[in-house]
Amino acid sequence: MRKGLFIVISGPSGVGKGTICDILMKNKNIDLEYSVSMTTREKRDYEKEGVHYYFTNKMNFKKKIENDEFVEYAIYNNEYYGTLKSEILSKIKNGKNIISEIDVQGAKQIKKDFKNSLLIYLLPPSMDELKNRLIKRGTETQEQIEERLKTAVIENRNTYLYDYIIINDDLVTAVKEIESIIKNKIIDNE
Repeated sequence: MRKGLFIVISGPSGVGKGTICDILMKNKNIDLEYSVSMTTREKRDYEKEGVHYYFTNKMNFKKKIENDEFVEYAIYNNEYYGTLKSEILSKIKNGKNIISEIDVQGAKQIKKDFKNSLLIYLLPPSMDELKNRLIKRGTETQEQIEERLKTAVIENRNTYLYDYIIINDDLVTAVKEIESIIKNKIIDNE
């Protein structure tokens, strides 16, 4: 039996990772399963526990680190994010293709530990556009937006780690490009 593919979508906050993953999950031709990450950040109004993230506190997260329960984890803007082994390993072993939003730190770990991975980095058309998207989202303070923009500049320097870089200027075009990449990788994997 073939092992599943671990697809990582990364990019700065506000670039559209969640929207693109949601659209890809509905495509039955590529049959993806979403890996729900764990975080210590506050839940946004529209988010659902166990659907968008597993929300927890820092003490519980650190305990899971000590118990080696993560495939990868990282600290992003003073909050913890991680991918639980329980969400990934058995699915991949059973041939399921997993998609997950993971930051640059975590993607480095996935690339090292998972031979059967596909790393895709999303870029905004410009930093001004990224700032506009963060403002429109309305979920962060001005200070948090500025911090996310500083982090984006640092993250964007690590695109060399990725198999593909996609500019999310037009959502439909970006999704089609990523679908094509995933389909080709799945075919190569069979």
